[in-house]
Amino acid sequence: MTRSKWRHRLAATLHGLAKETMRQEPNRREFLGTLAAFSLFPVEQEKPDLILHNGNVYTMNSKEPRAQAIAIARGRIVGIGSDTDVVSLAFAGSKKIDLGKKTVLPGFIDAHSHPAMAGVMHLRMVDCDLRSIAAIQSALRERAAKTRAGEWVLGFKYDDTKTSDRRPLTIGDLDAAVPDHPVQIEHRGGHTVYCNSLAFQKAGVTDKTPDPAGGRIDHDQATGKLSGRAAESARVLFDKVIPNNVTRVDHREGVKLISKMLAKTGITSAHEAQGTPSDLLAYQDAREAGELLYRAYCFINYRYIDSMIAAGVRTGLGDEWVRVGAMKLVCDGSISERTARLSQPYEGRPNDYGILVMTEDQLYENGRKAHAAGWQIGTHANGDVGIETTLRVYERLQRENPRPDPRFRLEHCTVINDELVARIKALGAIPTPFSTYVYYHGEKMRYYGAERLNHMFALRSFLDAGIRATQASDYPPGEFIPMMALQSEVTRTDSKGNIWGPQQKITVEEAIRVGTVHGAYASYEENMKGSLEAGKLADLVVLGRDPMKEEPSTLITIPVERTMADGRWTYES
Repeated sequence: MTRSKWRHRLAATLHGLAKETMRQEPNRREFLGTLAAFSLFPVEQEKPDLILHNGNVYTMNSKEPRAQAIAIARGRIVGIGSDTDVVSLAFAGSKKIDLGKKTVLPGFIDAHSHPAMAGVMHLRMVDCDLRSIAAIQSALRERAAKTRAGEWVLGFKYDDTKTSDRRPLTIGDLDAAVPDHPVQIEHRGGHTVYCNSLAFQKAGVTDKTPDPAGGRIDHDQATGKLSGRAAESARVLFDKVIPNNVTRVDHREGVKLISKMLAKTGITSAHEAQGTPSDLLAYQDAREAGELLYRAYCFINYRYIDSMIAAGVRTGLGDEWVRVGAMKLVCDGSISERTARLSQPYEGRPNDYGILVMTEDQLYENGRKAHAAGWQIGTHANGDVGIETTLRVYERLQRENPRPDPRFRLEHCTVINDELVARIKALGAIPTPFSTYVYYHGEKMRYYGAERLNHMFALRSFLDAGIRATQASDYPPGEFIPMMALQSEVTRTDSKGNIWGPQQKITVEEAIRVGTVHGAYASYEENMKGSLEAGKLADLVVLGRDPMKEEPSTLITIPVERTMADGRWTYES
């Protein structure tokens, strides 16, 4: 079957399923000390259509760590090494680009993000990443004025800790802004929503509605009335009454939009961490329209796993651009919204330990059928209780039905201890801790306390144990900028200069490896990407300065000048 026919057949299958959801140059001694042998691929050498030369290339390949030039043919690296060796491969049709000694790294891999969903949100919702409640109210009023009577006004990226008011949105704030439309604003973390009175009415929620299992409906402590906030599974009450009128075209346009945003920062691959059949179809549509600028490893939410298994779909199906990823489960709550399930309470909240969203039995039953069907499993587990619960399930699955190299994933895996690290290592599991949180969400770190922070976003602990943890933004909850991730991981310092959890600092080189090599491993794609080697995909980023020689506190200011995926520029400044 031709690739084109295969794509169309898979697209048809997924469309049916989707209906269920709708500068610095190294001196010569330095360079020659690290430049390994010139590499070619394959044995019968391909003629390169593009040669990048006069560069400062960090390959992330331990056998050949440095290079000056890269030869590319049909989207793959066919030669890498010194300028002399690589440029000699050129023939009459080869295009040559002088990099001006700029630094080149492998393209960054965001191993946990929600780009397809975020793209649609940017198209359809009010961006509430604003710095006052008044500004949010104004934005909502503006959208309401353009919305037909009675229809929902939806917003996203609201953050209660980033407004000057120093308090969360209330039901009264939203009623005052938009009284005649139901309103729902999603917190940036994605686990809580803020609604107006009309939205609660539409959902059938009153002051006396009990909390659903795995969820919470907040009330004003003084009056007992609805505060406007609903958390975790309580969101389902609203999901049931909000019309899903996002079209197939909207989904494709969302991928097109987010593609440009990611490429601009140096990202060439992203793991879609909560995907649906509609998202998978959107990736194929965008790819065939020439609008997909990053490689997608698309997780599938557990609610669709039966349909996927019945259709013969499992982890790994696809090609270098669009591939089916792991099945996604959710164990506990959010770090940024302080609902992650902890063994010790949140600072200043003596009775608040967070929320378990799914029971251990539910995790096991969903995991069992996916594991038996050959799926990788990725479970959202933030708090130490959530992580421990998830590990018990994974250990049981592998004990009852041993599979070679299942690469179980711990999505976020935020609050750890030595025992958990040992069990993660023994299982060969892969943590995907938040990479930009310390820098971007510093104002929330006080809720966890100084000691606990030395065990959060624990890259130092993971790497020391030989665990291949990844770079992950979780966008929209966290920023996806790789240079921000490097600075956050290396300095453990927030945007105001506060240091949180210094014991978990790693080096710049380690941070780059986490964001490239490890990301490829997490999706079983280490043989095709993550490092710059002959035979691998031509995915790379050109930077304005060398991060290895940069003051760590200014890593975020290093400009991305160009991004390449599959041998073509997806972004040029």
